[in-house]
Amino acid sequence: MSSTSAIEEKRLDHVQHHFVDSDQQFESAKMGMWVFIVTEVLMFGGLFAAYIAYRAWYPELYLEASTQLNAFWGGVNTLVLIGSSLTVAMAIRSAQLNQIKGLIINLYITIGLALTFMVIKYFEYSEKLYKGIAPGSYYTYDGLEHEKANIFFSIYYMMTGLHGVHVTIGIALMIWLVIKAKKNVFHEGYYTPVEITGLYWHLVDIIWIFLFPLLYLID
Repeated sequence: MSSTSAIEEKRLDHVQHHFVDSDQQFESAKMGMWVFIVTEVLMFGGLFAAYIAYRAWYPELYLEASTQLNAFWGGVNTLVLIGSSLTVAMAIRSAQLNQIKGLIINLYITIGLALTFMVIKYFEYSEKLYKGIAPGSYYTYDGLEHEKANIFFSIYYMMTGLHGVHVTIGIALMIWLVIKAKKNVFHEGYYTPVEITGLYWHLVDIIWIFLFPLLYLID
């Protein structure tokens, strides 16, 4: 077997037996991710619907309760995630150009930004829980009307908590990509996991872009 044939075979060893070629596998994976994104939008859509309904019923409460949220740090987190969208897009481009070092660097930066987001969110949660602003029966804060304020903050914890779970999953996926990239798994002919993870991460960013004004900028 010639060296050229060996290289070509190595570049195609990622193709599963039930696909005709690499392009079909890539398109199938991408379609699968778009279907998954639709289900995620439907899931968050239910929470957004609950938010809208309760806000229509208790507009003054929402205005008052939102003052307990720190818009500055929420804005910082928004900029952090927007920056991570750029770096994950750069990681995909690096993979397409066979620039593995650039791919790894951009993934590391994206992971760092994602961790920054989670650290800020940790301190936000800690401050509220210390005051007694907790979801459900754990709400003990006296600064707002208990029963109605608990509605807002229960929705807040549900929406931001679920989003935080998605951020954590994204971090795990990108760590996995770094490990694979260091093993030279990806190249210009195969970067499907990188692009699929990038699509997922853009979803995470877009959801937060909606959450930030709805929760932090009500007034």
